[in-house]
Amino acid sequence: MTGLRGWFSKQPDNFAFDRDQLSSKPRGSTLLIQCLLIFFLALGIRVLTWQDNRLEAWRVQTFVTSNYKDSARQLLNGDFRTFVSDLNYMEHPPGYPILLAGIFKVFGDSDATIEFVQLIGDSFAVVILFMIAAELLPLAVAMIAGVLAALSPQFAYYSVLVLPDSLAIVPVLLAVYFIVRARRHPALLNFAFAGALVGISCWLRANALLLAPFLAAITPLVTTRGKRVPASAALIFGALLVIAPITIKNAIVFHHFIPLSLGAGQTLLEGIAEYDETGRFNIPKTDLGIMRQEAEWYRRPEYALMLFTPDGIQRERRRIARGLGVIRTNPVWFGGVMIRRAISSTRLDPVPIVASESPISHAGMDMDHMKIDWLKAPSELIAGNFASGEASVNLLDGGQKLQLKGDNTKYGNQFVTEAISVQPGKDYAFRLPLKLEEGRVLIKVTSADQSRILASIVIDLVEGVSPEEQPLNRISLPFVSSNNHAVHLIIANNASAPVHPIVQLGRIELFDLGPSSYQWLRYLRIPIGLLQKFFLTVWILPLVIIGIVLLVRARQARTVALLLVVPVYYMLVQSALHTERRYVLIIQYFFLVLASVALWWVYGLLKRGVARIGQKTKAA
Repeated sequence: MTGLRGWFSKQPDNFAFDRDQLSSKPRGSTLLIQCLLIFFLALGIRVLTWQDNRLEAWRVQTFVTSNYKDSARQLLNGDFRTFVSDLNYMEHPPGYPILLAGIFKVFGDSDATIEFVQLIGDSFAVVILFMIAAELLPLAVAMIAGVLAALSPQFAYYSVLVLPDSLAIVPVLLAVYFIVRARRHPALLNFAFAGALVGISCWLRANALLLAPFLAAITPLVTTRGKRVPASAALIFGALLVIAPITIKNAIVFHHFIPLSLGAGQTLLEGIAEYDETGRFNIPKTDLGIMRQEAEWYRRPEYALMLFTPDGIQRERRRIARGLGVIRTNPVWFGGVMIRRAISSTRLDPVPIVASESPISHAGMDMDHMKIDWLKAPSELIAGNFASGEASVNLLDGGQKLQLKGDNTKYGNQFVTEAISVQPGKDYAFRLPLKLEEGRVLIKVTSADQSRILASIVIDLVEGVSPEEQPLNRISLPFVSSNNHAVHLIIANNASAPVHPIVQLGRIELFDLGPSSYQWLRYLRIPIGLLQKFFLTVWILPLVIIGIVLLVRARQARTVALLLVVPVYYMLVQSALHTERRYVLIIQYFFLVLASVALWWVYGLLKRGVARIGQKTKAA
């Protein structure tokens, strides 16, 4: 490979990192048009994602979402004293409940409204990312980054969930933009505003609590000598000023120093337990496990009911002390845990991509007064309906229930109905009562040849509840028949091995809901879904590494540092605690900019190759 700087200099129209190109930015009207195009592309893809997932989004972190809403209703009902003093809701900062209360006040208690606010916010985040890239890199690379972020199924999916994770990203991206912009506009106000934006993110999620000092460390890259210390101080002061009201409120109400919220001890312990394969530290892996263990240890039965009441602050400090004790006695092991977790945070979540067919347009219909299109009683479901030879069935309650005991395969089909006739282009819904006693199952509707999944739902056990007391789930599984003339309803294992799933079924019914709408969207959905299949770790991460190498060899180490400061912060700080991909999703925004550098370089290579072939053809 030829030297990158030489390649860049030979390709000014492709990827030249010279001062003239980086300083000559598009005119205001041109930049506005580009921002609008990226915004509406991102918003359109997020609306399609919302269509696909709106009926199931509430199932993700249901308890956490419920707590946010309950806290918001306290504020909405004027119960301010309880809102600021209820330890049950101190696991998270108060910003998201305040936002929800404002939405409820104006639009009513509607998940759809919350989700659309988040869709718009995340689309705005994509625009900010484009603007960051345009400040640091050629405009073509910035456009690729904007389009990739708009297409990302991970960003689109998490913006649909009624959780603050996607919204907390917006102010952090905006803070980075103001810092990057300070290279041309080095006013202290830019740094103070960047710090304030970090503080706003902390009002939504506590993950960015220590981010301001990290960002302050890179101010020398964008300021001149003599302005570096004031710029760093302004950034940190701006963050502290915005966070301070929460800290002061906690000190007044609880008489303790709590910067934002409780929960660090709980996540520290669960993070340790997550990697303690042998259980030598005797730390539970779940909230419920920690609560029950504390109730037993301290002989306080009420501790088993809630994480933070009673004695939430004292219990949280004990948890932190216990976790730090493990770290002190096992520093090498914990260092390995942090490295493994940091590497894991660079991976992309396997979230649903945009489906090729639009979801049903008859959601929420009352099927109790509709004609049943197809039905089978438990006694009629036995003959020929089992895909696994090791699965067994029994009839219970005089034939009113069918008990299915599955095999130990990881994802094997256990129960498959006969081919059920449907009409193409219509909305349907299966309805069935199901009680899961052991394991974990996936219920899905497939095409007649089982090559396509038309709809699916995962059923999990309720933690801490005995098999006999597990709840009866009244499953409603809507789907679009598309161009299919027949479908199967299938119950499959869902990574429950070595536990054999045990399920009780009642009568299965199928309802015809009417003609499908929005079928014309398939001409948009199919290409978008195909492009979203590219967003896998196996593709994106190598491109990120190539992009870093290209920039370093082109003597753009400063650009690399500016793009990696936020990912490095989250990889270092969050790796000490239990984490989920949604907590560190912001890493992928900056990674997509680096991946765009590699894609533009590949485009340049292909362009050169085509030109050479053309020259040889002419010469021949």
